[in-house]
Amino acid sequence: MTQPFETDLHSEFLRADLFFAMGQPVEAARLLEPLVEAEPGNAAALELLARSYFGSAQLRRAEAALLRLVDLAPANGYARRALARTLERQNRPAEATVHHRLADALGAA
Repeated sequence: MTQPFETDLHSEFLRADLFFAMGQPVEAARLLEPLVEAEPGNAAALELLARSYFGSAQLRRAEAALLRLVDLAPANGYARRALARTLERQNRPAEATVHHRLADALGAA
């Protein structure tokens, strides 16, 4: 009997989370890309994808994923802080400042 598609996506998310936890962000991103494509509104998968890109220094991709996450959840302080740090690593401090301030206002660490 075939598993429902949602179960497969959930299993892939768990596998990606495990790879990320094991210090393999490139492999995590590889697993997450089709998941995010299949479920573009899945904030948890999008956040883990952004973290995986950031962890593997794929900063442009991390920025794009974080911008999508901020669009989905404008009050996500973590996403704002991560976006600020991603912009800083790209030597764009003026753009980062706006997101740091928003993260501070949202109480993000």
